Amino acid sequence: MNTWKLQELNYQQVKDSDYEVAILPISAVEAHNLHLPYGTDFYQVEAIADRACARAADAGAKLVCLPGIPYGVESNLHKFPLSIHVQQSTLNTIIADIVAALEKDGIRKLVILNGHGGNDFKGCVRDLYAKSDVCIFVADWFRMAPDERNEVFEEPGDHADEMETSCCLYLVPELVHLEQADEGNIRQSRFEAMDRGLVWTTRPFDRLTTNCGVGNPHKATAEKGEEYLEAVVANLVKFLVELSEAEIDEYFPFRKT
Repeated sequence: MNTWKLQELNYQQVKDSDYEVAILPISAVEAHNLHLPYGTDFYQVEAIADRACARAADAGAKLVCLPGIPYGVESNLHKFPLSIHVQQSTLNTIIADIVAALEKDGIRKLVILNGHGGNDFKGCVRDLYAKSDVCIFVADWFRMAPDERNEVFEEPGDHADEMETSCCLYLVPELVHLEQADEGNIRQSRFEAMDRGLVWTTRPFDRLTTNCGVGNPHKATAEKGEEYLEAVVANLVKFLVELSEAEIDEYFPFRKT
């Protein structure tokens, strides 16, 4: 029995518990090149949440992991069948309702564990700050171990690439068909300002890619996925333990001096 996993708990166990932190995994349902499952983001974020919460709870953190939201913002991939798009405003409304429920029950710290690059919760967090006493943090798990990511992986990318493929080879190897993958090549921008990061626009993946992959996955291995995910989990555990122990005062989350 995982005493931190809400979907496995009963009312008596919840009544007997004292929670400081809630974790909400959010992912997406989308195509990942020709070789990874549509549930790639879900498998990754759930595995990371489970591992991190188990270790943090063992270290004394008072936390509860909420059932995850499997859908995300997919407008960039709407040309790929069954990439299921949920508007950011819809996600924000759901989060606001969850925050209200947590506040009612005295839980004032929430970590949104985000598993999809198309989701953007900054505006939501800023809006809710003015309306709620719940302190919300956003952790994009794929940004939580940047040094290790650069060290472990050889081919840069950000969708169904060497990193995601390695993670899936470690977590769900039976669902990976690497022999079907294309090279993950992308079309270059027409504008220098975009290439330099001075100007941003959305990326329609049917125009950007061949089969919605960004980055060559063919050097992926399960060993690389395990090493990288271990670094991510370790960093997340440290944060969850510190967050659980931290006092919410008038300066939180900053130091008094």
